[in-house]
Amino acid sequence: MKYSRGFTLLELLVVMVIIGLLVGYVAPRYFAQLGKSEINAAHAQIDALETALDIYRLDMGSYPDQDLALKALVEQPENNPKWKGPYLEKTIPLDPWGQPYNYRIPGEGREYDLFSYGKDRKLGGSGENADIFNR
Repeated sequence: MKYSRGFTLLELLVVMVIIGLLVGYVAPRYFAQLGKSEINAAHAQIDALETALDIYRLDMGSYPDQDLALKALVEQPENNPKWKGPYLEKTIPLDPWGQPYNYRIPGEGREYDLFSYGKDRKLGGSGENADIFNR
């Protein structure tokens, strides 16, 4: 009768240590890339919203006021026949962290500000927590 031989405890421990080292090396790099991709996605969404706002301005003669904000891109303002929207194909997107974009008119140094507070959802911050503004 032949017995099949299994792995020894030492062999299993060596494999587990190797897997642990690989995870410890790869995981931080993966999560750093994930943070960068969320920031890039926020910039891309802000650029798309800026384009929609510029088309709105061409049709209406001005950017939406603070009360209308970004809703004016998908819903016609009352009693305004100049509106030729919707200016977005879908609904107004949320930022990559699940929060609505902020719109402020007049902006600080520009006609309007369009921004996300970033991952920490607070004013200020650095890295992934930095606020992301229109350019």
